[in-house]
Amino acid sequence: MKALQYRTIGAPPEVVTVPDPEPGPGQVLLKVTAAGVCHSDIAVMGWPAEGFPYELPLTLGHEGVGTVAALGAGVTGLSEGDAVAVYGPWGCGTCAKCAEGKENYCLRAGELGIHPPGLGRPGSMAEYLLVDDPRHLVPLDGLDPVAAVPLTDAGLTPYHAIKRSLPKLVPGSTAVVIGTGGLGHVAIQLLRALTSAWVVALDVTEDKLRLAREVGAHETVLSDAKAADAVRELTGGLGAEAVFDFVGVAPTVKTAGAVAAVEGDVTLVGIGGGSIPVGFGLLPFEVSVNAPYWGSRSELIEVLNLARSGAVSVHTETYSLDDAPLAYERLHEGKVNGRAVILPHG
Repeated sequence: MKALQYRTIGAPPEVVTVPDPEPGPGQVLLKVTAAGVCHSDIAVMGWPAEGFPYELPLTLGHEGVGTVAALGAGVTGLSEGDAVAVYGPWGCGTCAKCAEGKENYCLRAGELGIHPPGLGRPGSMAEYLLVDDPRHLVPLDGLDPVAAVPLTDAGLTPYHAIKRSLPKLVPGSTAVVIGTGGLGHVAIQLLRALTSAWVVALDVTEDKLRLAREVGAHETVLSDAKAADAVRELTGGLGAEAVFDFVGVAPTVKTAGAVAAVEGDVTLVGIGGGSIPVGFGLLPFEVSVNAPYWGSRSELIEVLNLARSGAVSVHTETYSLDDAPLAYERLHEGKVNGRAVILPHG
């Protein structure tokens, strides 16, 4: 089968031919119908050789949907041809966090060498994907694969982040979204669907801000050195009850801290390496700063239900598997407006 692999440190990914996988006991083989392109992959491919955590070559893709192609021995509850989405942050299934469905916070994944597809084990940017356990599959129930695949990360991750702050996003509150790309433009829709907060979106180009307005942002602000002052002015000097940074570089996390209100939440979702100093007098009183990771299995089900209701959708552009390297180039250059989706059989 064809697969997109990261094969050499510092080199672009390549489309190669690899052996077709076969499901062992308890495993499920999917024929991949769509795979999402994420900035996290670019971050992985930017890591230096020293301390690189994964074995190469690595088939990319941690967002995946497909149809069941074959079942390993002992698998029940699924049939060949079933359309499913892949829950990506796999865990051990037995620790305290996994028992809650929070495999994204598995307490033993590192110890046991468990990795998500595309982030340590073969991912979804291939014609077929081997899934370790049927519990990591969620029925699509009629959702279009292209529309659904970004929801497994670009939908689930902001949903998990926003849920934590829902008690603060009451009428009259403000939510700030920094970065309106793949995750951020979904976050805007989630905030509009789940809260009555006034949503302010920040990004570096007018194209991105236009998309933010199209999907529901009440106000948009150019993300530059003056952005914090602009948000403070828009909020009458009070700042925002919840700030979600989907970029995570030093300038954006500085802005995130600068626009937080007293008792506000600052949530750093982007993995750009930025950090916020926390201490008395460094932030408004009782500001909470956190860095979540992905989301739970039950939250993925909730996100897919929101999509079925029409409350959230993802702006996508599609590529064949042969053109997947181009999709990563465009994403790295900031030219993807929304989410790029790979169609392995398209």
